[in-house]
Formats: sequence, C-alpha cells, structure tokens
Amino acid sequence: MMFEQKTEIIFNKNVALKTFLLGIRSQEIAAHAIPGQFVMLRIGKGPDPLLRRPFSISGTRDQDLVLILYKVVGKGTALLQEKRAGEGLSVLGPLGRGFGLPDDEQVPLLVAGGIGVAPLFFLAQTIHTTNTQIMMGFGSSNEIIPVDVMGDFKIQYSISTDDGTHGHGGLVTELLATSLEKHTWHPSSLSLFSCGPKPMLKRVAEMALEHHIPCQVSIEAVMACGMGACQGCVVRSGSHETQTYQYVCKDGPVFFSHQIDWNQP
Repeated sequence: MMFEQKTEIIFNKNVALKTFLLGIRSQEIAAHAIPGQFVMLRIGKGPDPLLRRPFSISGTRDQDLVLILYKVVGKGTALLQEKRAGEGLSVLGPLGRGFGLPDDEQVPLLVAGGIGVAPLFFLAQTIHTTNTQIMMGFGSSNEIIPVDVMGDFKIQYSISTDDGTHGHGGLVTELLATSLEKHTWHPSSLSLFSCGPKPMLKRVAEMALEHHIPCQVSIEAVMACGMGACQGCVVRSGSHETQTYQYVCKDGPVFFSHQIDWNQP
C-alpha cells in the first residue's frame, strides 16, 4: 500500500560527516513499510529541484516515526539538510520490493558500504535475532554512522575503513571473507544481505556464489518517478532471467544477487 502525504519533520540531525538522520511523522508509512523499501521526497517548494528524490527507509520508531539516513551528495540533499523540525515534507511511499526475511535457523550476515547501511539497519531492527551480524565499510573514521543512532537494539557489528583510521583497514568485503573463513558455516545456515556501491555488491555476489549462500542485494539507482513509468532506473538481468532488464524501483530495489548481470556498467 502506497501513500502520498504531507508529513511533519520531527528531527533532522547530523550523525556523521555529511550524513544526517531524518525523522518524519507518518503512521501509515511506518505501519506498512518493510526493510528494503524506499520513499520519494519532494524537497523543494518550487520547480527546482523538479523531481522527487528516492531515500531508503532506515527504520521506524514509536509506530508513527519513519527514519531516513541520507548523505549530502548533491543539490537535493543539500537542500534537505537545511530542513528543520516542524517543517512539512511531501512524501510518497513506501515503494519497491523489500528484503525477504531469513529463516529462524539462519545466521543473517549484513554487508554495508557507506550510506548503504540505511536499509540494513531497518532489516536488523526487524529480524529480532541476537545472532545477526552487520559489517560496515566507510572511507574514514569521521564517516562512521553509529549503530545507536537508530535506537536501542542489540546487534553484533564490525567496521572497516579504507584509510585504516578505525577498525579493519581495508574493504568491508575483506571482513566478510574473514567471517566466512573463520567459521565453519554450512551454506544453509547463512543468509547474506548487502547494500552499497556496485563494485562492493559485485564482490559480495561473487562470494555468495562461491560459498553457495543465498544473497539479497539492495541496488542504488537514480530514479525520477519511483514506480517504473519513466524507465530510467533499469539494470541488466542475469543470464537465467526471463526479462532482459529490470526496474530498480518496481522489480527491486532488492534482488537476489543472481538476478543481476554484474558485468554490465
């Protein structure tokens, strides 16, 4: 079920370098959203910027609060960071296909790159299991998004930074490789979930294939409408899929990793 409504901003706070946590009041979206789905926000009051911007839902709180983690990367997000509590914001959502939850006996391994942690926080909040592990990769220590900004929920986590200023020095996929090597996991006992830059997702998909682990990925894409009408967010399908292209906004943004052709730009 989708809603288009004017919501109230409850807070818009800085949580890391150029990274903000937005809280908007919407009982309807909070009640119907599932991890992996997104909303489209109309940020400007006039024609500039003309189009809505897509943002992953990062979690819900108190039955009527929708949380959105975002990074300032362009004009739209630069305007969004200026919004203050009490202001209104036009929201369309929840949209897209979300994550399928793991079986109770599976160990969920979540792999995030940068702001790709946003939908995975929501997933971790929803799974409600103490054995969930999340591996988060950031460029540097000042970009790290604290787990506790999302509320009081228990989760095992590890961090990597490209420059080695915190945690493991290197790529987050190296943390995943270590985890898979360190434990004698049986493939059926694991379930992989990932969101982040495409090169990272490609490597996670390769590792999932090597270890015969089911893997769901959330794809990031530029979207104009969020509902498949503009056909602007297509990705090439994997070789075993019946359709050549898939829409990130409508068929995704969550896909099983084998559904995507990772060799396409």
